[in-house]
Amino acid sequence: MKFATINFDGVAEPIVALEEKEPRLLKDVCKKLNAPNFDCLENFISFIPSNENFFFSLKDSIPKSPIIKIMDHSWLPPVRKPGKILGVAFNNKELMKKAHKDPGVPNFFLKPSSSLQAHMKEIAVDPTWGAVIPEPEVCAIIGIGGKNISKDRALDHIFGYSILNDITSHGLKFGKDSIAVTYDPDMAREEFYNWRNLKDENDRDVYYVYHTRSKGTDTFGPMGPWITYKEEVGNPNELKVKASLNGKVFTEDSTANYRFSIEDCVSEASKYFTLEPGDIISFGTTGKGNADFPRGHKSVLLGEVSGEITIEVPELGTLRNTIFHKTGGL
Repeated sequence: MKFATINFDGVAEPIVALEEKEPRLLKDVCKKLNAPNFDCLENFISFIPSNENFFFSLKDSIPKSPIIKIMDHSWLPPVRKPGKILGVAFNNKELMKKAHKDPGVPNFFLKPSSSLQAHMKEIAVDPTWGAVIPEPEVCAIIGIGGKNISKDRALDHIFGYSILNDITSHGLKFGKDSIAVTYDPDMAREEFYNWRNLKDENDRDVYYVYHTRSKGTDTFGPMGPWITYKEEVGNPNELKVKASLNGKVFTEDSTANYRFSIEDCVSEASKYFTLEPGDIISFGTTGKGNADFPRGHKSVLLGEVSGEITIEVPELGTLRNTIFHKTGGL
């Protein structure tokens, strides 16, 4: 089953489909089962763990409800107001080749829900923001909440998977959200420096780098269009990801090249964050380039190009977004 959210005559409506071309309103399917009307997928996902029989009855009832014409409506992010969006930085073996040191655990950052953007909508970029790049990723939507989740049980806590484009502005990051300071000797602690190579024995510089603007600006989280139920995805650690600019492939990779598996990331995240139904974890970008785009996604500077970014994951669908340049901010 696949789930999404659309703007249906001015109302955000969850939809469900066995095939992408034959979607139904979730409320129409639920009505036939005398089930609650879910006004958002977050509430639906929260309902499922304690009502599994209903969930599997839902699949049988989908063909009995009227098909809607998806082209008559616009897309919305499938999960519109998640409690949190966690990203995993540098979770690709190719990208780690440039790292000073491997921390040995996933690196996390947060994106606000307001950064989410829908399929077929614009990615807004101010060209003065410098290097702004796409990051084609697979993400998971949490179905069962938890804390200190074991790696062996991590996949049990996932409801489904989707595509997320983790738009990142290195220009905003280093231009507005980074500060370098030099610590006095009595304040310099060993853990401040273990993660990087020191210039010399007197190097006490510390770099504070924040990702709020660089990854959380409005429209910097295109997602969807569908959430595919986990049982229909197969092995999430072996998904092919391909991304294109105006039909020209700029990166093609696999989740098999993650530094840390999806299970590792979910388990590690749950040590620090209580995971809740509807939360999103995005597991890291593709890293491989090609002859035309030798640095892969880093070769695509959204402030300097125009057109459409397309991300394809066969098991999950295709996410399309156009690039929109707007000088002076959003």
